[in-house]
Amino acid sequence: MDRDTFIEIFQVILRNPLRTFMASVGVGWGIMMLIVMVGAGNGLENGVRSDMRNRAFNSLYMWSMSTTKAYKGFQPGRRFELTNEDVAYLKDNVPEMAVISPRNQLGGYRGSNNVSRGSKTGAFNVYGDCPQYRFIEPVPITEGRYLNETDMAEFRKICIIGEQVKKVLFEEGEDPIGQHIQLHGINFKVAGVFGTTRSGEDGIEATQTIYIPFSTFQKAFNYGNIIGWLSMLSRDDVDVRDLEAKVLRILKERKSVHPDDRRAFGYYNMAESTEEIQLVFGAFDIVGFGVGTLVLLAGIIVIINIMLITVNERTREFGVRRALGAQPKSIIGQVVSETLLLTIVSGFSGMMVGVVLLELVSYAIGEGSDAPFQNPEISLSIILLALGVMILFGAIAGLLPAFRAVAVRPVEALRS
Repeated sequence: MDRDTFIEIFQVILRNPLRTFMASVGVGWGIMMLIVMVGAGNGLENGVRSDMRNRAFNSLYMWSMSTTKAYKGFQPGRRFELTNEDVAYLKDNVPEMAVISPRNQLGGYRGSNNVSRGSKTGAFNVYGDCPQYRFIEPVPITEGRYLNETDMAEFRKICIIGEQVKKVLFEEGEDPIGQHIQLHGINFKVAGVFGTTRSGEDGIEATQTIYIPFSTFQKAFNYGNIIGWLSMLSRDDVDVRDLEAKVLRILKERKSVHPDDRRAFGYYNMAESTEEIQLVFGAFDIVGFGVGTLVLLAGIIVIINIMLITVNERTREFGVRRALGAQPKSIIGQVVSETLLLTIVSGFSGMMVGVVLLELVSYAIGEGSDAPFQNPEISLSIILLALGVMILFGAIAGLLPAFRAVAVRPVEALRS
């Protein structure tokens, strides 16, 4: 490929600028769509993972439901409860478990309660928690402190409130630490204020919450030794699904539940949730690649048609070359080179536009944002793969017009 060859290729391509531009748009649009779609999928995945970044992926949650099978004289449909004794038994008999933290919620799942301070009132979630719960889901303290073992042992009537609770019940600039709020007619002293690592509506809901010591919760609200659900962590060297199977087996034995009753307990673990998220975003990547490749293929087909038209217009030129002794491979090389150059220039242009669009979106969102869509990006390996696909398609696209060119007989070409 010498200087004269390049000049000739550019002259042929630029002979009809509108036609060349329209052909280039097809390929450029395909590459741009591939980059934008894959980058957008990565941005959504980054947002979801950012929302989950501080949660323990080896965490397990379990609660009691109703039996569906008869067992040991008990009929189906029997209700039963988890208790403090179950927690103590699991601590002693499940060495695979690193942390266990029983929880209760006032009013049950998604139950909100009127909480007042003077003339101000708000509806908030109220949980009874143990100090160990922070190892399962972080509770970032912004003022004061979190729950501790002394609060549990002495049944202290203290509470940790979310930032949204503080905003509703206290004046702006007022220090809530040491102040009292009222839950169901019982006074609790505020010992701390917490924020959240979540974003959006989840973040707001998380800080519309009040935590009180688990032991105090059971005593103050007449729960006895009943537990709403268990939050657990497996040891680092133990698969959380193995822990789940062992805890289920032990609790079924203790509660006289049929070993094959799959609906007597409700449970889920973060490992399975993470795998589901990976499957979903893997599907997004496949869709992005598929759509981008199809659009790119459509652009290549446009280029094939354009080059066929160009070859037809240059019938006399190829005839003269053949009559002067040009080999078929030189004609094929000329046409394929023209097609490849057009494809590569178009593809690189579309690639740059796609990357710039992702950068603009990333800049508009801002660094460190808690939005559910963050840092849309695409890896270099994906760009190189797209480039390889583009060059391969470009080479294939040039073959059909090239063979059409060498199929022309010199005599017929000169007569045309």
